[in-house]
Amino acid sequence: MRPWPIIVSAALVLSLPVSGMAAPQESLEKRVDRMERILESKGLMEMMQQNAAMQEELRDLRGRNEVLQHELKELKARQRELYLDMDRRMQEIEASGSAKPNVAPAVGAATVTIVGTDGKARTELVNPEAAKVNEPSAAERNAYKQAFELLKQGRYDRSINEFQAFLKAYPSSGYAANAQYWLGEANYVSKQYPQALEEFKKVMSQYPQSSKVSDARLKLGFTYYELGNWGEARKTLKALSKDEAGTSIARLADKRLKRMTQEGH
Repeated sequence: MRPWPIIVSAALVLSLPVSGMAAPQESLEKRVDRMERILESKGLMEMMQQNAAMQEELRDLRGRNEVLQHELKELKARQRELYLDMDRRMQEIEASGSAKPNVAPAVGAATVTIVGTDGKARTELVNPEAAKVNEPSAAERNAYKQAFELLKQGRYDRSINEFQAFLKAYPSSGYAANAQYWLGEANYVSKQYPQALEEFKKVMSQYPQSSKVSDARLKLGFTYYELGNWGEARKTLKALSKDEAGTSIARLADKRLKRMTQEGH
């Protein structure tokens, strides 16, 4: 539908006499023809303007698409780095057996150093039966194993629920420190960063003697990074790099620090 101003303009053209004409008044046919040419000219101009607008919009969409493609590429790279880190840790756990609980000697299970006939010293429990008090039950082992298997399978929400249930049911378990760390990991890989931050902090505050503390400090730095808290991320990773110098954890911390510098953080 043509806009009203154009139609009104055309009507005025028809109603007014044109100076310089050979005849005092154009024929109706000529006047209609002139009106059609005016309307066609206006319509063509509108079409050209609309086409130019569409071309501009298309260029804008292409630019936005390039930005999205770049962001997607970066996201995939970060996700791949995360999965490789996760896989490395799983392999280390399975190879070293560090998923086993850190069971401390039970009360009454004192130790004594004995020098054998071969001249070598060895430590033995004075009361070996007392150590059995702290051994995890079958139900405890199965509960931890179930939560851990769900994490390995990538079923993070269920894994989180199972680790939480485990810590509630067995707060003094030898598996508790590991369960607390993997609870933080499950939240981290499912991008629940604020919750992951709290869970990793609990590893450090509640289980300061655990072998998982260094891992928790590394992931704490990574979590600060994901939250955009560059100051805390750099502070945490620098301290870890210094304290764990020469280890794989220190190298991972240094790698993330280098990346932050490249990104201008």
